[in-house]
Amino acid sequence: MSTNRKAYAVLALCLAASVAAADGDYVSPTNQRFGVSLGIIDIRPSTTLRVDQSNGTAGTTLNGESDLGLDSSRIEPKFDFMVRAGERHRVFFDYFTLDRNDTKVLNQGPYSYGGVVLLEGDPVTTDLSLRVLELTYGYSFWHSEQLEIAATLSINDAEVQSSVRVSTEARHVYDSESLAGPFPEPGLMVTYAPSKRFFFDATARYLKAAIDHIDGSVGVYEFDAQYRLRPNISFALGYADTRANFLSRKSSDTGYFNFDAKGPEIFVRVAF
Repeated sequence: MSTNRKAYAVLALCLAASVAAADGDYVSPTNQRFGVSLGIIDIRPSTTLRVDQSNGTAGTTLNGESDLGLDSSRIEPKFDFMVRAGERHRVFFDYFTLDRNDTKVLNQGPYSYGGVVLLEGDPVTTDLSLRVLELTYGYSFWHSEQLEIAATLSINDAEVQSSVRVSTEARHVYDSESLAGPFPEPGLMVTYAPSKRFFFDATARYLKAAIDHIDGSVGVYEFDAQYRLRPNISFALGYADTRANFLSRKSSDTGYFNFDAKGPEIFVRVAF
């Protein structure tokens, strides 16, 4: 989606909320039935990966940013929504994606990457994408007008895809690899509303598990301070940290991926 389209979507949400809330009441965020958030996050990613040969010989451990020239700062969209069923039950949907495509002339080598060898001086084009889709159920074991504390359980479907390419008159090499796996992810969520206009949200989710010859861990940590301009529309500033670590032990597809993306975020929230 283009930047202009994102801006129009945010503006449409703001206008709709303003009309709906013209004469509304300031319902506590712990009692709102539906919420949608749309904004941006300034991501500062850090990536370490190793792709082994098909015979199990270990590849070279590479830093995606310094060795392969991947962007170390990106502005990405943020989207999530919430539906409350009854007083204590909520369902959340979150989607995070980060796609990077960059080219760098290697100043060191050789590097072993899967079935290819990258040499010093090679102009290497690297594609690296991470997608994390989460569906979360939350049960509020503490619920009041000012404070809500919920235990959560998420189904986290994470996928990593990477490829390297060298295309010159003298050399043509290409290799593509992927890792994927669904993980259940327990967590905790807190909402604190000291006044009708100000409230705070904090979330922590983490799990480390081994499934189908893949050892992995995924963690999501987020804190937001929100100001309600109108009863149904809030503006928020926050900070988020998403971490993913995967170690593949499959006989013909071994390697690991270590990723950390953190940074400030700003978004608008419409809730009823």
